[in-house]
Amino acid sequence: MTDTSAGFVALIGEPNAGKSTLLNRMVGAKVSIVTHKVQTTRARIRGVAMEGNAQLVFVDTPGIFAPRRRLDRAMVAAAWSGAADADLVVLLIEAHRGITEGVKVILDALNERAGDRPVALAINKIDKVKADKLLALSQELNTLYNFNETFMISAERGHGVDDLREWLATQVPDGPWLYPEDQIADLPLRMIAAEMTREKLTLRLHQELPYQLTVETENWEDRKDGSVKIDQLIYVMRDGHKGILLGHKGETIKAVGKAAREELEEFLGRKVHLFLQVKVRPNWLNEAERYSEMGLNFKDGNT
Repeated sequence: MTDTSAGFVALIGEPNAGKSTLLNRMVGAKVSIVTHKVQTTRARIRGVAMEGNAQLVFVDTPGIFAPRRRLDRAMVAAAWSGAADADLVVLLIEAHRGITEGVKVILDALNERAGDRPVALAINKIDKVKADKLLALSQELNTLYNFNETFMISAERGHGVDDLREWLATQVPDGPWLYPEDQIADLPLRMIAAEMTREKLTLRLHQELPYQLTVETENWEDRKDGSVKIDQLIYVMRDGHKGILLGHKGETIKAVGKAAREELEEFLGRKVHLFLQVKVRPNWLNEAERYSEMGLNFKDGNT
């Protein structure tokens, strides 16, 4: 009889519900892209958290929404695939938005897809709503789906997150740990680095260039002095996009590179030499190789 347990926990919800913030809070390190924009998580990112003798492997799925493009469809397929593969599911709902049409779609799908795996409800951003409204929202949601447990949390501030993590630890199956104790994510460092740069681009560009770019780590060179040289390609769809991204006298791309480099140095604990190159690739949204780099299935975009 083993005294350890381990399992996969899928975080699902609408875009911007706080899944990435919750993942980072659970793990205690930044492993998932967090911005003010919706639909920024493209790949299922696994973050690993320890709670006593239990290892919780979190799958941060892309937000579930009505897909319009191939990339959208692949992202939604990845979200439901992550939920299907998990031992436990946590549905995040934004307290102030309540039961939207999107939430209703997710609840209907959960009734069809969840099977007998435990599903917890986490009502997030509770600081934005009064207590009586929270209670009413919780009761209504629990009439729409038979949740195993309900948690009131603020992923950003950390309220209620420990209670949720402790409960999850009691639910995962007995067995050996799936990852080394000190490992916090199973994404390759090349992909984490690309995500960090993409986050800085998203924050810097705001509405100018929302989802029409992708970042790939083309080269990763560990140097003898302990530093690392990272070359990244940023693909955009039009020449005009390239101009926006570069900015006046290259100011925008320099600022993005500086912010990404500083965060990478903090994350890796060593000096980083980061080089960014922008390329126009009009059809990148329809190239299988780009999806593979993002950890998505190109064929899922056809569904």
